[in-house]
Amino acid sequence: MQLKILANDGMDKSAVDALVALGHSVDTNHYDGETLVEKMRASNVIVIRSATKIRKDLIDQVKDSELKLMIRAGVGIDNIDHVYAEENGFAVRNTPNSSSAAVAELAIGHMFSVARFIHISNVTMRGGEWNKKHYTGVELSGKTLGLIGMGRISYEVAVRATALGMKVVYTNRRGKLEQYDQFEYMAMDDLLKNADFISLHIPFDKNLGPTIKKEQFDMMKDGVYLINTARGGVVSEADLLEALDSGKVAGAGIDVFEEEPTKNIALINHPKVSATPHIGASTGEAQERIGEETISVITNFFNL
Repeated sequence: MQLKILANDGMDKSAVDALVALGHSVDTNHYDGETLVEKMRASNVIVIRSATKIRKDLIDQVKDSELKLMIRAGVGIDNIDHVYAEENGFAVRNTPNSSSAAVAELAIGHMFSVARFIHISNVTMRGGEWNKKHYTGVELSGKTLGLIGMGRISYEVAVRATALGMKVVYTNRRGKLEQYDQFEYMAMDDLLKNADFISLHIPFDKNLGPTIKKEQFDMMKDGVYLINTARGGVVSEADLLEALDSGKVAGAGIDVFEEEPTKNIALINHPKVSATPHIGASTGEAQERIGEETISVITNFFNL
């Protein structure tokens, strides 16, 4: 069986070569609008990353076509209306095992960046400033890291944080998880009150809105550090800015934004913010693993 695969947000070259060697065709161009609809209808599989959104209106336009399988090449599937897609006969899959280490390392990197002023001193030194006395930071060792959401990525963060001498606590909507007994479970409010660093690892629910907003910031320690490599929208950017300005939040590492590309210049230019453009899974190793897992998903689904 020869498949037509549309990788609308690109795909690692090794994965493309492997799929072509198996006799499939792979289109790695990016399409929007009516052209995207046409390409999806003519394909058996669509593979997307973060850029492409598959919402109800798009799903309605590709019903009764050649398309059978939608793959989110990454952990989350919130940019696909997956329940609606499955109700209308499409299979939806992701690649949950591939990018955990990459995202975890970025989260740890942001912790170092804001704790030791790496982000802002890099900028000021390029401007000819030597602000040695301004940049007295804090050490990660001995601090409490609170993880909101406990899964593959947050586990990888926890392992690395433990190696750095941090105490790791977590909260999770499913409650205490036996497989993570080495870490302490806390209710959400208790975690917010006790953590020195907070890292988010949860999906965004547009019906619920931000998980972290003014009410949650008010519960946190003064001088807390906040890291978000999960999804834009889980933190209210307006309330985060207020917390940064007031000193409630000493620093924030942000990889994901309410709107992407972000137009929130006040946030990304804030001197207490270490900002990256949604690059959590952007390592060569992670992209190779994502490609390999994508191939596995395709071959298993079509029994190839």
